[in-house]
This record gives sequence, C-alpha cells and structure tokens, in this order.
Amino acid sequence: MKFEELNIKPEIARAVKEMGFDEATKIQAETIPLIKAGKDVIGQSGTGSGKTAAFGLPMLEKVESRKGIQALILVPTRELAEQVSKELVKFSKYAPRHILAVYGGVGIGPQINELRRTEIVVGTPGRVLDHIERGTIDFSNIKMLVLDEADKMFEMGFVDDVREIVAQTPQWRQTLLFSATISSEVIDISERYMKEPEIIRVEIYVEKSHLKQYYYNAQSRDKFSLLVHLLQQEKPTLAIIFCATRHRVDIVAQNLEKQGINAEPIHGGLTQARRNKIMEEFHSGKIKVLVASEVAARGLDIKNVTHIFNYDIPKTDKEYLHRIGRTARAGEAGKAISLLAEQDFDNFRHVQSNRDITIEKLATPDFKRLFFDFGKRPGGFGGGQRQGGFHGHRGLSAGGPRRDSRGGSRFGGQRRGFGHRSER
Repeated sequence: MKFEELNIKPEIARAVKEMGFDEATKIQAETIPLIKAGKDVIGQSGTGSGKTAAFGLPMLEKVESRKGIQALILVPTRELAEQVSKELVKFSKYAPRHILAVYGGVGIGPQINELRRTEIVVGTPGRVLDHIERGTIDFSNIKMLVLDEADKMFEMGFVDDVREIVAQTPQWRQTLLFSATISSEVIDISERYMKEPEIIRVEIYVEKSHLKQYYYNAQSRDKFSLLVHLLQQEKPTLAIIFCATRHRVDIVAQNLEKQGINAEPIHGGLTQARRNKIMEEFHSGKIKVLVASEVAARGLDIKNVTHIFNYDIPKTDKEYLHRIGRTARAGEAGKAISLLAEQDFDNFRHVQSNRDITIEKLATPDFKRLFFDFGKRPGGFGGGQRQGGFHGHRGLSAGGPRRDSRGGSRFGGQRRGFGHRSER
C-alpha cells in the first residue's frame, strides 16, 4: 500500500516522500488507519518494521502546536529515545512540532527548560519519572501514550516505573503498545491501561534472498583470531559484533583496535556523551565496526550495515532474528556470521529450533593466531573465564596468558587499513 492511500495530511506526506518512502510497510498499513480512528493498538513487530512511522505519523496529525505536552513515547534506551525523536523531527519538517528526547546520563536542567515548550516527549522511564517527582513535567494534556519496545522495557525492570508514569496521564488518552514479543507483563499492562485494543501482528521476517546466514566452528581461544580474519576478508561497509556481556564488548573492541580495525564498544556502562558520539560516528561511517551488547543495540535502525557477527550466540531464536534483522535492509544484501564454540552449542540449538532459520555451516579457514589481551575483569582482578582469543605462551615453554604491557599486538605487519582510527 502506498502512503498516499493512508490519507496522511499533505504537509506530513510531503516530508515522508522527501525521505524516500513511497510504500508503507505492513505494520504501517495496518496500524495507521486504526490509530487515526482513535483506537488503542497493540503492534507486535520487530526492529526495522517501520513502527516509528506507524505511530509517529498519526501522532503528528493529532498533536497541536503550543498546547502543552500532548504525546509521550516511552522507550527502553537512551539511543532509541534519540533515534525516535530525530525521526519525528524529520516527519514534521513541514508541520513543525517541538519534540524533546529526555533520558538520564545528561544534565536535567536543559530538559526542564525545554519541557516548557514541548508538545511530544520521547523518554526513558527513569528520567521521565524523575521529572514527574520534581514536578517539571505536565501530562494533564496527554492525548496519546506510546510504549515502544515494551517487552525490552519490562525485561530491563521498568514495569513499575511504567505503571507509575501511566497513572499520571489522563484516562481518556489513546494508548499504543509496540513489542517484539507478547510477554505476561505486556499482557498485564494492556489489560490494565488499554481500552479494547486492536492487535496487529507482523512476524519478524528475514528475506532469505538478500541475507546470507553462516556459522563457523571454532575453539573458544580462536574466536577472536577468526573474527579478525573474517573482518579483513569480508571488508564490511559497516558491521555490528554482538557480545553477551559489557566486559566482553569492551575487551573485543579494544583488541580489534590493537589489530588496526576501527572499532568502538556500545553498552549501558558508557557515559551518554560517549554513546552519542560513537553512534554518530557509526552512522556517518567514521567508525566501521560497532561491538555491542544486546540491550544497547535494541531498537537501533542503522542504514548500510552489511555484516552482523555473533561473537556470542543469543539465547533465543527471537533475539537472533532481532540481531540479524539489522542488515539486508531495503533490498540490500547482508551477511550474518556466527562464531560457534563449545559453550555456544545449547544456545545455537535453541536458535535452530526455529524452522524458518537456515544457517549454513562453512569450513573454518586458515587464519593467523593473534594475541588477545583479556584485560582486567570487573571487580579489579584479572583472569576469569578466558574466552575468545589465543592465550599464547612464552616461547616454547608452558605459561599463563601473555599480556602485552605496551598495549599493542606482538605480531608484525602494518596496523593501518580497514578504517584505522587515524583515518577518521
């Protein structure tokens, strides 16, 4: 269905057209008419389905200028708050509305000042609740409430915060909930706060003709060396590498830099200023490789990602589909490559239990074994589980893991190439 068939207001439709959108996605085609009609809606859809436009376009039609905060969008992460607010600003190019992203990790003072003239708030539950407790945000005029990535918000422990926030909004509001999965918490929230919601389901779908899925078997100690080899051979335009923990995100990114690969970590432990800078540089292509935790990357819609690497295998098929759904967008080709060691077997079996997922096994290539610096474990001690790199030995004698006190690789060769930091 074309956007023009959805009867979007001309000034909003003009901005959408200039952004290059002509055909509505399934979630947009099915939810926009319902939202325009004032219905409460539950949309089950994943990242990249176009849900921001699904709720954002009718929202911009309903919100009036200079009449206070009329719409609230709750999201699980700071990055998603920024992303959604920026998309709404683009959609409102010819029908300007004051849109503000509010989240923690930055000063609250500027947000308080901006809230006085804001019509649409996009925020994380913690910071929105902070404003409520301070009395710096007024929800008495709220027409529309959106819970975006609701399952992830509840998974992160925000369910009580969400309940407190919803209680501050008028009962006559319209409520929209978007979630990749329908958990018990999602059901509870919908039963408590939604009025006879229409349920629209859009399955997470992988276009197999555009996305190739592969896996390699590797010893745990060889994962990092294999990863570097594949990055050098594949030469991705942009790549996201998923790791299971913040610590592993950090050490993989650090070791990639030591191999001359332009990589940065993204996870919830970084300051907001650094996270913003990293995401801006990744969007612009200054950073070629993003090493990410699942939560930090949740909901991010980044163009031109050609490769997804699963350094650690996700626990469920749905998380796997969310990860790989960040490539092969808009008809472009993409690859999802999983590195499989013994500790990943159980998770991999769960992923493969989905019959719609077909992952081809490739023969593990010859590659150079590289030194991997495990860094300091959380809590200030080294050691712990040694996973993901060649341990190394002193000469031919037995010994513990060798750390490079100079902070670099002990292997020769040029360190530039593949987007080294000096090329930014």
